[in-house]
Amino acid sequence: MINRPNTELKRIHRHKRVRGKVSGTAEKPRMSVYRSTKNIYVQLIDDVKGVTLCSASSLDKAFEGDGGNKEGAKKVGEMIAKIALEKGIETVVFDRGGYLYHGRVKDLADAAREAGLKF
Repeated sequence: MINRPNTELKRIHRHKRVRGKVSGTAEKPRMSVYRSTKNIYVQLIDDVKGVTLCSASSLDKAFEGDGGNKEGAKKVGEMIAKIALEKGIETVVFDRGGYLYHGRVKDLADAAREAGLKF
């Protein structure tokens, strides 16, 4: 019998390795992405105080569409950029959460950049 590697466990190890190098402050928060099969979530986190400054996801009431595809990720990226700019946050540190910078994660980041956030 062939044992498949636990991909979620490997993602968590990658995320921990990245988190040792990436940290956010109040002026430049960490933009953390979590991706499930049906939804996508993003938070802006101040790691110094340990608080979430703002968040957006495909489960929000303002979101219309499907969060499990690229178009949904683009909408969530635009939402988080709009919320962050309203709170006076212009630059962020991107934390891909251990995922490959590809597909929905990349589209979310590109949409946030186009909407005005700087990485």
